[in-house]
Amino acid sequence: MKLYDCVSAPSPKRVRMILAEKGLDIPVEQVDLRSGAQFSEAYKAINPRCTVPALEMEDGSVLCDSRSIVRFLEEVYPNPPMLGETPREKALVEEWRTRIEQEGFMAVAEAFRNTAKGFKDSAITGPQRYAQIPELAARGADRVRVFWDVLDARLSDTAFLAGENFTAADVDAYIVVEFASRLQLGPSEVLEHLAAWREVVAARPSANA
Repeated sequence: MKLYDCVSAPSPKRVRMILAEKGLDIPVEQVDLRSGAQFSEAYKAINPRCTVPALEMEDGSVLCDSRSIVRFLEEVYPNPPMLGETPREKALVEEWRTRIEQEGFMAVAEAFRNTAKGFKDSAITGPQRYAQIPELAARGADRVRVFWDVLDARLSDTAFLAGENFTAADVDAYIVVEFASRLQLGPSEVLEHLAAWREVVAARPSANA
């Protein structure tokens, strides 16, 4: 296997954290997004979506989304389980991963990609060009502030998002919190449950993956 990665991008870190939690070490090739390497013909042949991460499997086929990559790793290397153990926990992991993607990650991306100069004609990931819409940036910032309250409320009742076990849902949420914080959109320390959870996750070795 080989992972196509970019250390400065948020989505590949989801996969790196899962690999670290499972104790897996696989070859990695960096894709320089700043120079536009994701749009090169060589990389398009690997991932026509022009995104990272991508996982090239042993049979030569490629998975081009962090969620599908995590699912594959879970199926092939089930221990420790990162997508839940019981039916209830598996369902909660799926529910929270979906909410994190829709209400958290996409909100931050909306705010970032519709304002950053480097994304002037690339407000949506992929090979097609889409113009920035400033109103979407403002909406994205509002949405993510609401989402921090949602996470804080959930974490007031349970140690981790799906219950008592650290799972891929926590990985996804941690990536969003750190990504947003780099952009000055992170949660307030007033949200004490979220802040405490963030410290716990940051202390895990995988947080440095």
